Amino acid sequence: MKLLLASGVAACALAGPALAHHSFAMYDQTKTVTMTGVMYQFVAQANHAELHFYLVGADGHLEKGKDGKPVPYGVEMMGAAAVAEQGITADSMKAGTIISVKVNPMRDGSNFGSKAGASALAVCPWKTPPAPGKTCDTVSGNQLLGAKAF
Repeated sequence: MKLLLASGVAACALAGPALAHHSFAMYDQTKTVTMTGVMYQFVAQANHAELHFYLVGADGHLEKGKDGKPVPYGVEMMGAAAVAEQGITADSMKAGTIISVKVNPMRDGSNFGSKAGASALAVCPWKTPPAPGKTCDTVSGNQLLGAKAF
């Protein structure tokens, strides 16, 4: 009985940090923002894969910060194995790939978010950006990864 009780206490102690690691409380899940950008890095990690891209503005050009450099943005997703099953890999997210994604932004306003719910990641055909003010799902020949609808 003591062994069973000790095992239960240990399991609860270990579950707390695991659940805290997977908390999405830092993201504002009441807001969904659609971003279009040019990939510069795909990070395949066991816990959470990440997309890193430079934002494309409504005018169809890269957004520039006060320093004159492109504005970076990052998106956290499920683990690398899970997104690979959806076709989201280092090969499909090469530097230069133009994507559109719906995200729940960080509550603190920083340039990072989590991929929103069951929406697809829209990938533009290579070297074919969307029209100004549009997203990759509107470009002929686009590819939707991770879901059937953007």
